Amino acid sequence: MRMSNEQMEDLLASTYKVGVYCRLSKEDEDSREGESQSISHQREIIEGFCKKKGWRVEDVYVDDGYSGTTSNRPSLQRLLSDIEEKRINVVVTKDYSRLGRDNLFTEQLREIWFPKHNCRYVAINDNIDTMYEDEYAPFKAVINSQYSKDISKKVHSSYLNQAEKGRYTGVVPPFGYLKDPEDTYHLVIDEETAPYVRQIFDWALDGHGTAFIKRHLEENKVPCPTWWNRKRGFRNHFTKWEIQDPENGKYVWDDSVIADMLINPVYYGAVASQKKNYKFKVGVINEKKPEEWIVVENTHEPLVDQDSFDIIQQKIASRKCSRGDGTYSLFAGLIKCGECGKALTIRKTNAKHPQDVYACVTYNRHGKHHCTQHRVEYDMLYDIVFDEIKRLAKQTVDAEEVARSLADAYEHERENQKELLERNIAKARSRIETLDRMTSKLYEDLLSGRITENIFESMIEKTKTEADDLEKQIAEDEKSLSKNDSESGNARKWIDLIKDYADITELDADTLNRLINKIIVHEEITEGGDRNISMEIHYNFRPTDESKTYNLSDMAAANSVAKAM
Repeated sequence: MRMSNEQMEDLLASTYKVGVYCRLSKEDEDSREGESQSISHQREIIEGFCKKKGWRVEDVYVDDGYSGTTSNRPSLQRLLSDIEEKRINVVVTKDYSRLGRDNLFTEQLREIWFPKHNCRYVAINDNIDTMYEDEYAPFKAVINSQYSKDISKKVHSSYLNQAEKGRYTGVVPPFGYLKDPEDTYHLVIDEETAPYVRQIFDWALDGHGTAFIKRHLEENKVPCPTWWNRKRGFRNHFTKWEIQDPENGKYVWDDSVIADMLINPVYYGAVASQKKNYKFKVGVINEKKPEEWIVVENTHEPLVDQDSFDIIQQKIASRKCSRGDGTYSLFAGLIKCGECGKALTIRKTNAKHPQDVYACVTYNRHGKHHCTQHRVEYDMLYDIVFDEIKRLAKQTVDAEEVARSLADAYEHERENQKELLERNIAKARSRIETLDRMTSKLYEDLLSGRITENIFESMIEKTKTEADDLEKQIAEDEKSLSKNDSESGNARKWIDLIKDYADITELDADTLNRLINKIIVHEEITEGGDRNISMEIHYNFRPTDESKTYNLSDMAAANSVAKAM
């Protein structure tokens, strides 16, 4: 006589060693079913089920905060290991989605892995039991996978919405800030760590790189952000340096941490979000470029002014390279080739009395077929820049009242220009709307037979051409308007900045990086083979940027004559 299912269950009940598996992810907490999916609720249901069946619970495996789209869950891996070692021969979950939401992975476990290891699997709410065939289980796996994908989209959409509103959604606030107790999406300054952030940006503004900043932070025994996060209770993580040296490891900074700080808009009062590309089930694919971030400005109090932040970004983009002895040349990152746009790098000549000269990096690497030398002697460059800064500073000090009047006039002119641009943009957009209505009317006239197809095509072409020209005009005017806004107050900034350098006795990196935006060197070779080298100096904040051109070839010739006499 064939044994019934009930009799079979009774016979096997005493042999079962059950592994109770519970899982709860962030997505589950965010969904409406969050409370019903809680770990305690899952465990209560499963243990009640096992007690009713007469099955002994051997162990409970909990993955709290782990997504079902990944198999790399610590308790799940421990469960599978215990099954292989025959400590567990039955696995029970509240429903199939607790096992996982990747249908390929869960189906492989259910159909192949569990049977291969003589392990029974039961999903209570979905009536899945590998002891009895369930033809609907594969479909449930697909549904679970799709559900997880939908939840992932909703979560991403929610974060995107928060990003566009300028809300800070990170778990840990940036170094130098704390979350506002009254609004966790808003940042407030952490007075204890903010001075370190300001010092880091001051060093960067002076032209120093991450190696210099790292060294000085460590010399001054400033604890790294990881240590501060533990102190604040945000994280319980230790750096490898802290593990190796518990006493002094907290003072070791990572170069990448400093580099990330220096490009983070949060420090000039903006929230930057959506910095990484994600893919469902894969996670982070790569980092986005800063220009692809969503940046919302004026969201909180800044630790550095935006002008200084922008100057630092220019210096980072210039990609300064150290000399052979590990030091940087005074003009590193500032001096550029006027033809290929690359940097001019410094080297020593092989003459009897070696001297430092700058030359185009493209010429040095690839030869004269790609660019020309653009040779500039360091001493001559130093003298020109030094004299020019002193001249401009003295000029401003001697006539500061006149200079401020000119600054007022420049600001007034800038405001007038802004109003003109805004009127032009509004007028162009109004005309485009009119053209759209005309296009609709033309279609109606064509359909009603009031105009021929030839007339229609001719007029549509004219309308489209005018609309395209207007769109280009709007783009150009908006670009000019943006530049106009960015220059607001530059004239007064320039006066306040330059006048402090009237009595300088020598140049240093701090002076150059604060005052100068770039130095452009041009080289023209005549048909006779003569080289004419000229140079322009462009300053930060100088409103009209009236760069003066210096003919270095003529100056070099004059110096030679003077030495000969």
